[in-house]
Amino acid sequence: MGERTILHVDMNAFYASVETLSHPEAAGRPMAVCGDAEKRRGVILAKNELAKAAGVKTGEAVWQAQKKCPRLLLLPPHHDVYRAFSRKANAIYSRFTDRVEPVSIDESFLDVTGSMALYGSGREMADAIRAAVKGELGLTVSVGVSFCKLFAKMGSDYKKPDATTVITRENFRALLYPLPVGDLISVGRVTARRLQEIGVRTIGDLARLEEPVLRAKFGKHGAMLFRAVRGLDDGPVRRPDEQEKAKSVGNGMTFAHNLTTLEEVRAGVMRLCESVGARLRRTGEKCRGVQVTIKDPQFRVIDRQQQLERPTNVTQEIYRAALQIIERNWAVGTEKPIRLITVTAINLAEAGEEQLCLFADPKREKLEQVRDRLNEKFGKGAVKPASLLQNYEIE
Repeated sequence: MGERTILHVDMNAFYASVETLSHPEAAGRPMAVCGDAEKRRGVILAKNELAKAAGVKTGEAVWQAQKKCPRLLLLPPHHDVYRAFSRKANAIYSRFTDRVEPVSIDESFLDVTGSMALYGSGREMADAIRAAVKGELGLTVSVGVSFCKLFAKMGSDYKKPDATTVITRENFRALLYPLPVGDLISVGRVTARRLQEIGVRTIGDLARLEEPVLRAKFGKHGAMLFRAVRGLDDGPVRRPDEQEKAKSVGNGMTFAHNLTTLEEVRAGVMRLCESVGARLRRTGEKCRGVQVTIKDPQFRVIDRQQQLERPTNVTQEIYRAALQIIERNWAVGTEKPIRLITVTAINLAEAGEEQLCLFADPKREKLEQVRDRLNEKFGKGAVKPASLLQNYEIE
């Protein structure tokens, strides 16, 4: 493979920037987009640069943000508007290359290797994209330019807002190695802490470790870190028609009040499993395992999973597994209230890939497919399990 030129385009403070376009009162004032505080979804989803400077963080509770920044202007999200702006931005990127890989609503990778004869260097294309997005959409983006995806992503993070950073084979050590090891993409909080325990504080410190040392401590992830820190990431930029299928399907809910009874938990879990099962059936996939995430009012989180005896997309089987996980790992009650539950179908397989099983229930699957069609025709929730007919006021 020859030398590639990869761009990572990151829309700056995306939700907040889009809201500012229709809220002139937000100009020059700390502002954040948040969920519905009245329904316990009061979490900061995005913030502008002034709010960031005041210490407001994405993902924290609204009350925490307001304590740091009393003048904080709070606006509700408009996800349909964000999706429309995201499509327009990717249409701009597609003028420069057909190899555009959106990785989230506000981030995309571009492989512009084949476009340089037409549009100039990676930096020149990055600057042209920044100008086009600002002129046509009224938004700013930061762009990283590099020879691999990981360093391009780090480039877009290196300087914000509205900036281009080029990371080359000649300068990546000078730019990246002095940074904290936690700034390396793929080094999470837990990995960073474990690295610091062995004296690794910067990305440069990590680069001095040999692969056997990293493998011994982190297994396969250690081998990946060895490659990442040296710029050996060779992952391709995939067009939408080439992108891999999702490896999991999940749904989560922050409840209107803490769940303290098994009946409330069952109702909440069934609602989540209804959504997960329907999505699996819609894509013709089955899961080989179920994962449950639980968060309490103090934001402590546990993740647990179990494998299934056979692949399934039947809501009742996913529900049964999720409930078993909760009952095994969480003492439901007033002493251990639940704020949020997420149910995720993991280890997916296309229907038909799995081996035939004598104990499979094709009638149950067909019944749920009929229910899916009725819900599509008459509206979501037109036909639902009897267990959801009781109102536990969980939403």
